[in-house]
This record gives sequence, C-alpha cells and structure tokens, in this order.
Amino acid sequence: EGPQITAALEAARIAGRADVMVMDLSYGEQRQLEIALSLVTAPRLLLLDEPAAGLSPSERSMVAEIIRSLDKDITVVLIEHDMDLALGLVDRVTCMFEGRVLVEEAPDDIRRNKQVQEVYLGRPRHA
Repeated sequence: EGPQITAALEAARIAGRADVMVMDLSYGEQRQLEIALSLVTAPRLLLLDEPAAGLSPSERSMVAEIIRSLDKDITVVLIEHDMDLALGLVDRVTCMFEGRVLVEEAPDDIRRNKQVQEVYLGRPRHA
C-alpha cells in the first residue's frame, strides 16, 4: 500500500475499510472506492457520471462532500440528474437538451433560467 493509495482512500473517506474485500463493501462504499481508484493516478481531469445514483441521502451527502473536498487543481466534469446535488457542487453548468447545449451559466443563473425550467420541468398547462 503506497502513499498514493492511502491518500486516495483518505480523500474518498474509505481508508478505514482498506482491508475489506470489495464484495463486502456496501454499495455506497463501492462508489467511494470508485472515486478513490480514479484519484490514485493523480488526474487533472475527473469525469463523474452520476456518482450519487442509487445512494441513500446520507451516502449522497458523503459523495458530495468528497467531490467538494477534491484538490482544486482537478477539473471535475459531472453528469448528474439530481439538480440540487449538481448545482451545489459546481462553478459552471452546461444544460443539454436533445444532444445540444441549451445554456451554460453559473448555478444560480441556471436555477432562475426560464428556458431550463421549461425543458426540465415542462411548460405550465393552462386551465
């Protein structure tokens, strides 16, 4: 176990489970391990595809905390359908619709963007 492995396990908040077989880790811990595995190579770019999918609220919070605490030199590209989680983690948001960029803005601007609301929440129906 080298220093990079130890650091990656610590960053993913799973160092205390280093001696446990992967099949004996909970699903949430396995997701944390996936992040740790990606950190071992000291990436400059980290691509995360729905890292909190299928997790309980407490596990989702843990994953969010891990992502938030990553070294700021790592660019994180996050694909996430949980908008509250995603908007709380990022500096810039690219919303896509039908394979094209719909809008690219800061998280607070995305929350207020009428076009994004229409596409993701649907148009209000008139009585």
